[in-house]
Amino acid sequence: MNETRRKLLDATVETLREQGIAGVSARTIASAAGVNQALVFYHFGSVGGLLAQACTSGAAERAALYRERFAQATSLRELLVIGRELHEAEHSAGNVAVLAQALAGSQRDPELAAATTAALEVWVAELETVLDRVLADSPLAGVVDAPSLARIIASAFIGLELYDGADPEGARKALDALDGLGAILEMLDGLGPLATRMFRARTRHAASNQDSHSGTRGGSGRSKR
Repeated sequence: MNETRRKLLDATVETLREQGIAGVSARTIASAAGVNQALVFYHFGSVGGLLAQACTSGAAERAALYRERFAQATSLRELLVIGRELHEAEHSAGNVAVLAQALAGSQRDPELAAATTAALEVWVAELETVLDRVLADSPLAGVVDAPSLARIIASAFIGLELYDGADPEGARKALDALDGLGAILEMLDGLGPLATRMFRARTRHAASNQDSHSGTRGGSGRSKR
């Protein structure tokens, strides 16, 4: 990658980390990069374009660093443990805060919103790959939708970063609760063949009833209009 582009991307992440989305401008980024601010527009077209590129390339680079660690997960509980390690490492480095700031800026910037979505999808894709593998022999196979669960997990860890800024103790307790959930999931993985079939049947039945009730409520609401 062109050295100036690399400097500007790194400076953008650093500016988001230290000053938040409100502190981002061509001037502040160029100053952090040690280059002329005209180069922001030369290389990226706009500050929004630079922010977008920083979000997507940064997510891809960070996810690649954890790919080998994800590959070591053999169960949902192990995935949750790795998730906590990842959260703590990314939190300490300030990288989850950068994504949170990008999310905040996305409320008013469609270009940044699209890039932030793409950055989140990088993590979702990594999680989905792991979930497809660890759910294959789990009692949850065929019951839990891996793509949806991947989005839930990714959203949860982003939410915990925002929570941590206001209530660190509350965020810690939430992470502890995830550890408890991991213990329950580990128990499910230990079910025998007969118990696994019963669990899946009951879970599907409960889900079917829920869908039926939701459809009834929706139909009732339409008839009133």
